[in-house]
Amino acid sequence: MNGARVLRSSPRLRGPLVWLALAALLSQLLALALGSVALSPGELVAVLAGDGEALHRTLLLELRLPRALAAFGTGALLAMAGALMQILLRNPLADPYVLGLSGGASVAALAAMLAGWGMALVSGAAFAGALASTLIVFGLAHGGGSWTPTRLLLTGVVMAAGWGALITFLLAVSPVERLPGMLYWLMGDLAYAGSPWPVLSVAALGLAVVLPLGRTLNVLARGGLQAAALGVAVRPLEWTLYLLASLVTAVAVTTAGSVGFVGLMVPHMLRLRLGNDQRRILPASLLAGGTLLTLADTLARTLIAPQQLPVGVITALLGVPTFLYLLQRSQR
Repeated sequence: MNGARVLRSSPRLRGPLVWLALAALLSQLLALALGSVALSPGELVAVLAGDGEALHRTLLLELRLPRALAAFGTGALLAMAGALMQILLRNPLADPYVLGLSGGASVAALAAMLAGWGMALVSGAAFAGALASTLIVFGLAHGGGSWTPTRLLLTGVVMAAGWGALITFLLAVSPVERLPGMLYWLMGDLAYAGSPWPVLSVAALGLAVVLPLGRTLNVLARGGLQAAALGVAVRPLEWTLYLLASLVTAVAVTTAGSVGFVGLMVPHMLRLRLGNDQRRILPASLLAGGTLLTLADTLARTLIAPQQLPVGVITALLGVPTFLYLLQRSQR
């Protein structure tokens, strides 16, 4: 309630969120209008008003709208997870996959595909794999004593390398006819995203959990020792951040596979523009991450229509030059 009251009372905090919300709405409208069959503004308005041709209603309400909402929810989760990981690890270039969660989900999902399971079971396996990887990394990093951000990061990097080897093995022994689906999943694909409500619900719930902690997270971002000196219960707060970031990443990976760079780029770029106040960064990350992935998925559907690209290809093409620019800027 405290974080929500701050957002309502401060125009400085509220202004950027209004613009990001308008951008999110515009991205949804573009996702509905564009595709292998483009719709005019009049046709789009007619369908949204409950009228329009039956083919257009089916195209928008049963195909494009669920996918656009799933893309927005997935991007929001990845951006929020990235923001939380950057606070937890005190590293502005940390991302949701840095601790090997994506690798665990990928191994479980590919194993399910290799076994011939349906997409619902593949999604369940990916979620279980991500949570299993979370428990393994946390257990190894904790060891017999307490863990530190550096130890957690190094453990995650080693686990990610191990998962990568298992992924290569599974691809090597897979039948040729199963490889395209596996590769699309690894690159990130929203074609089989299913219902958007799980990712949207988890995004809303995650924001409701972390937003009241905004002031405390601002203190934690300055360092664990300083936060402890100011009365912050550092260890329980770090556990909360780690578990929440792991959960939302697992849901995002289950929905769309491994979509890179969203969780890295969005929070970092927002900090450059909005400062390091987590009361602004966290809700802004959800809106900007959802908008970015929605636009990227729209490009993936329309760039070589009627064929579709994995959305992870688009985010990588956008993310690599952006990352290099940010790296060069930080060096200067």
